[in-house]
Amino acid sequence: MTVFAPRLPASVSPRAFALMVLLLAACVLGLAPILVRLTETGPAAAGFWRFVFALPLLTILASREPGGIAAPSKWALLAGLFFALDLSFWHYGIVMTSVANATVLCNLTPVVVTLFSWLMLKQRPRRMFLLALVLAMGGAFAMAAGADGGQGSNPPLGDAFSLSVAVWYSGYFLAVKAARATAGAMRITFWATLVGAPLLLIVALVLGEDIIPAGPAGWAACIAMGVMHVFGQGGVAWALGRLPASITAVTILIQPVVAGLLGWWIFGETLTPVQALGGALVLGAIVLAQRSQKTPGSQTKAGAEETPAPAS
Repeated sequence: MTVFAPRLPASVSPRAFALMVLLLAACVLGLAPILVRLTETGPAAAGFWRFVFALPLLTILASREPGGIAAPSKWALLAGLFFALDLSFWHYGIVMTSVANATVLCNLTPVVVTLFSWLMLKQRPRRMFLLALVLAMGGAFAMAAGADGGQGSNPPLGDAFSLSVAVWYSGYFLAVKAARATAGAMRITFWATLVGAPLLLIVALVLGEDIIPAGPAGWAACIAMGVMHVFGQGGVAWALGRLPASITAVTILIQPVVAGLLGWWIFGETLTPVQALGGALVLGAIVLAQRSQKTPGSQTKAGAEETPAPAS
């Protein structure tokens, strides 16, 4: 088992344990839009520092996995490219629109992942899962549509940037899922981070962003983003080796719920009744998506329950 995850309790099934790790990782990642606004740097520069401060801890964790920091697969490198694009567009979306909108729109990933799995991998989803997906998307759009106006510097453009992230994040998801067939979660996260860091720095320099945080508070936010990245993305990568990609993509929709609550608490962004209803729909959809995998005949022709990656 990877050094990232605690030892599996005897009374908990492997699937339930993987789900608990995934939910915790998703909640940790809900901190990201808050920390981006506190870094006192440009949006892409914030992503660069997130990767830079994550690398030392990732190096230690990856070196303790079986095989250590071996040469990366093409999938791990591709994951780094997709994640750099993901953060570049998303971080700009975060400062241009509300925290809830940016997080919700980028998390339309389940639609892309489910369609790809259905059309390309022949993993036809069950009706209950499709219902869960519809509820999750309805909740996501309710959170975005219910936000008060005037949040962020350019809400329409910020929403468009955040929406494009669904494509990049889906590519990251599927690349990590493929890479997990032969490598541990920390090794994949290490290489994806190492590849993404210089790409984000190039974007920040080309766009003329402020690279260096203005003060100690900004540096603290950058360091916190690095720690968040290790345990958040590391947890998602670990879960992707043990859960179907489509289920994982729906479950991480808890991120906008966490981000919306934090945006209300820290930045005073209004959390309207419509947004609260949307959050409740998302949480209900997560439960329904998990139940859809437990009903008889839930396995698809290609196998909805993918074979777990070798213990790492």
